[in-house]
Amino acid sequence: MELGISTFGEIVPDKVSGHAVNAHKRVQELIAEAQLADQIGLDVYALGEHHRPDYVVSAPEVLLTGIAAVTKNIRLTSAVTVLSSSDPVRTYQNFATLDLVSGGRAEIMAGRGSFIESFPLFGYDLQNYDELFTEHLDLLLKINQQEQVTWKGKLRASINNLGVYPRPYQKQLPIWLAVGGTPASMVRAGSLNLPVTVAILGSDPDRFVPLVELYRNSAKKAGHDESQLQLAMNCHMHIADSSQQASDEFWPTYEKLMNKIGKERGWGNMSRDQFEYMRSPKGSLLVGSPEEVVNKIMYQYGLFKHTRFLAQIIAGDLSHEKIMHSINLFGTQVAPEIRKRLVVS
Repeated sequence: MELGISTFGEIVPDKVSGHAVNAHKRVQELIAEAQLADQIGLDVYALGEHHRPDYVVSAPEVLLTGIAAVTKNIRLTSAVTVLSSSDPVRTYQNFATLDLVSGGRAEIMAGRGSFIESFPLFGYDLQNYDELFTEHLDLLLKINQQEQVTWKGKLRASINNLGVYPRPYQKQLPIWLAVGGTPASMVRAGSLNLPVTVAILGSDPDRFVPLVELYRNSAKKAGHDESQLQLAMNCHMHIADSSQQASDEFWPTYEKLMNKIGKERGWGNMSRDQFEYMRSPKGSLLVGSPEEVVNKIMYQYGLFKHTRFLAQIIAGDLSHEKIMHSINLFGTQVAPEIRKRLVVS
């Protein structure tokens, strides 16, 4: 199983142009986090795309290219690229460039995103939410397969036998689909034989078992070898030296995040009891000691037999030192134990 970290790059908005101190600091912290992940032998580093004042990453491939220059081995991917509102040609060119800089370590994780700010920002109609993603994904996959492209769509201008450059260092860019757990998304991914990342960011993990089975069955029905599918699970994570320390450190940040999103989406406020339930052995939060996190990842592996696990870091009120310590514990204590247990099993 590949083990990696992902982040959206949360910041306190500067609300200025020309001297964006918080944004500059957070970008430097993200670079340092990726360097540490690379140095301690983690497999993947992922950055999510957002277009809000409280996130610093709106162009993950640009920041990942900077990270590529100061890392050696770690794979670099978006988490996610909001493909519905991104031009597939430009997306491919940007990630192909990242691949050339990194020596073949680039991936694209394509999704529709959990927020909708990018649609009006780039002039897309939300009424075309599903059709845009389907059309853009079709074009992106075709560009990835061949240098000269002829393609016709409804919402994006057609292409008539034109080359798309540069081509990547890899023969093809790995393209993953990021899903939040809808059956239609799992069927699409399985039918197209594409790797999938499932975000388990609230519900109990065992609720996703039927969706993973649907994914594999859809691939098999379409004539693909379901045993070769790549599947990633993504969960929020914070590790400290003890379980109580991890809980006390992470709770203020998680409470603010979930209550802010909850207010936007009509949810109620999260209680500490709910948080502690999510930290329980079969809950979705990987917040605890290294041993607890190992056990939870192995519990999920028993459910899904996934090939990749991404631990999503949330900054918020957490100091960068505590985030770096959490990443270090993940790479030096959790990852070796996971790899050892998987060999034994």
